[in-house]
Amino acid sequence: MAARIFTLSQVERHRSKKDCWLVINGRVLNVTKFLKEHPGGEEVLMESAGKDASKEFEDVGHSKGAQSLLRKYQVGVLQGHIFQDGDSEEVAYEESENKAEMTAFVIKHDRLSKFLRLLLEYFVPFLIGASYFCYRYFTRAP
Repeated sequence: MAARIFTLSQVERHRSKKDCWLVINGRVLNVTKFLKEHPGGEEVLMESAGKDASKEFEDVGHSKGAQSLLRKYQVGVLQGHIFQDGDSEEVAYEESENKAEMTAFVIKHDRLSKFLRLLLEYFVPFLIGASYFCYRYFTRAP
């Protein structure tokens, strides 16, 4: 399935309640039929109509169900966008042939931070508890 490729200027032309498009994560969506059904109200979608609403979509923290609706309303992809979310196998776009290999960015956990976390979570509370019992033992009445 070859997806249609749109520019942002083409998407900007669709900003009315009768024809409402927006871009989320490189996917061009026609949300005209979804305006009335949107749980946050149609005003939220109309504010982002004709624009890239990826940041707003991510800031709200939508459910997996909401994220799966993106494919239902998708009419194409934004020109020049490279998908990184792993679920782009059914979307064809021009840059896919140009990428020969995929690179990854890995964050390694520092062992010192793990040691400090262990110290703060277990040893410090144990030390406070032991101090309390020592205080009670040495200050009790004879």
